[in-house]
Amino acid sequence: MEIVDQIRNIANIVDIASQYTNLKRRGRKHIGLCPFHSEKQPSFTVDDEKQLFHCFGCGVGGDVFSLVMEKENLSFPEALRYLAEKYNLELPETRKTSPKQRNLEEKLFKINEDTLAYFKKNLFNTSEGRKALEYLKKRNITEDTIQKLKIGYALNSYTALLDYFQRKGVSANDLEKAGLVIPSQKKEGHYDRFRGRIIFPIFTPTGKVVAFGGRTVINAEPKYLNSPDTPVYSKGNLLYGLNFSKNSIRERGEVILVEGYTDFTALFQSGITQVAASLGTSLTPNQVYQALLFLPRLATIIVNYDSDSAGIAAALRAIHISWGKGANIKVLTLPEELDPDSFLQKYNKEEYLKQLEKSPSVLKLLIDSYIREANMNIPEEKAAIVRKVVREIEKIQIPDPLVRSEYLKQASEYLSVDEDVMRSVAQQKTSEEKIEKKESFLVAEKRLLQILMEDKNLAPHVFAEMKKEHFQGLKSEPIFSDLSESFKNGTPSSLPELKQKIDRSLFSLLSEALMEKERAPTLEEAIECLNTLRQYSLENQAIKLKEQIARIEREGEKDKLSPLIKQLQEIKNQLSSLSQRDYKDLSFINRDSVAKERS
Repeated sequence: MEIVDQIRNIANIVDIASQYTNLKRRGRKHIGLCPFHSEKQPSFTVDDEKQLFHCFGCGVGGDVFSLVMEKENLSFPEALRYLAEKYNLELPETRKTSPKQRNLEEKLFKINEDTLAYFKKNLFNTSEGRKALEYLKKRNITEDTIQKLKIGYALNSYTALLDYFQRKGVSANDLEKAGLVIPSQKKEGHYDRFRGRIIFPIFTPTGKVVAFGGRTVINAEPKYLNSPDTPVYSKGNLLYGLNFSKNSIRERGEVILVEGYTDFTALFQSGITQVAASLGTSLTPNQVYQALLFLPRLATIIVNYDSDSAGIAAALRAIHISWGKGANIKVLTLPEELDPDSFLQKYNKEEYLKQLEKSPSVLKLLIDSYIREANMNIPEEKAAIVRKVVREIEKIQIPDPLVRSEYLKQASEYLSVDEDVMRSVAQQKTSEEKIEKKESFLVAEKRLLQILMEDKNLAPHVFAEMKKEHFQGLKSEPIFSDLSESFKNGTPSSLPELKQKIDRSLFSLLSEALMEKERAPTLEEAIECLNTLRQYSLENQAIKLKEQIARIEREGEKDKLSPLIKQLQEIKNQLSSLSQRDYKDLSFINRDSVAKERS
């Protein structure tokens, strides 16, 4: 790749390594303390002539790309972007957006990043901010959590943020587009949207700040205020905190959905980190879809909204959305109508986990909501409820008929209806509607196909990371195999060509997926999908090995166990390493922004 060669020719590994440790020249090499492990005697060596590095203590080594990938926790395409921007080199366009639109988005991202630094400085370096800091500490939010979540403070002033940016030469119109200021109705000019509020920055899953949420500390209305939709932010498309919690969600195979950032903060700080917030009660299909991207297997979504009537109604809406996406749903309603934050303030983490363990069946909660609207002593009304429940169960997008069968069995028990009758209703519905159940793609699998087919410019970056084991065993394996091979040959397959090469039913699934309306593809999202598929592949390998080990133990052939156990441990190590990777967008990471972040 030409850009890779350009970076290798221009980038100096000594300069890059010096960002992470102090180097001293020793002959032709440079020596310093290793930035990857703790040591007292320097063993980290950088060779200026060969443009390589190696630590003789921990064994980490490689070229300038390896160094950036290891230290910044980046994939190769992201490290490429990082170095290209550092040395002012242009990368191939990764999105089909007009130059004007892209310039606007980049301008707004930069404004948001500067705003984040400004709000953080306010919290720690102003008298007003220090009062807000005391409030946070009274709410038992530690300074470590404040730093992790990058919480800040907006001064109680109509023009503090506006004045700050105008001194930097940023126009009020651009700030308005970023959702940070509001046009005045009484006179000319603008005023700050956030005033006297603790600020919770809202990030994309890859770590790019796109919006802000504020909690008043001056008893203003509303109590919570969020950024409006902007060219870079749409409330219904993002889950708050996913950038912080996605690795934990991957590891645990579940996500707890809460309403707002204070509930998220309370759970996250307590060590319950598989959590994300929908920023209000209106959970959207896009938000569920986003959470599922980090869950390669049958996902568990635990809805823990407020326990008042509005929260329960919202939980029911969330059930319908999540169930329709093929997720395993639980609903946690805390006692005394407490929200997660209030519950943890009053009780503790252990009590919360106990409540989590005994959370009621989602099916029962759904049936109870229907029963409240009907008189179950009237046969016709009861029959209508039965048919309604069957319809909901049939919406579950799970190819395993045993799972659907178990739901029908549970429903018959809850409704006091003979199980055979319940099944006959389900069978009758299936026959009437001629439902043809098709095995579907995994969420991450489908999204990656959509991205690759929509934006060919992303292919070089994705295939640079993709290996056969990423897609081996997937429904889409023949598609990925062909796309990968044709890319290597320099003749990317078109959709008509692909149709000639793969099974008819598989092409039907693909064409259906490509018909879905999705947001503009990005490289960061493609790499996240690839990472999820790698996890899926490793987990499948682990399952097969465990089955093989169990069979050998039953047969008493213990001499064959050692290599299999070693393979299993290696897979576990790879899964652990995979869950610790963090993909961050690097569009605006530079020395200036890093300095601001640390101030």
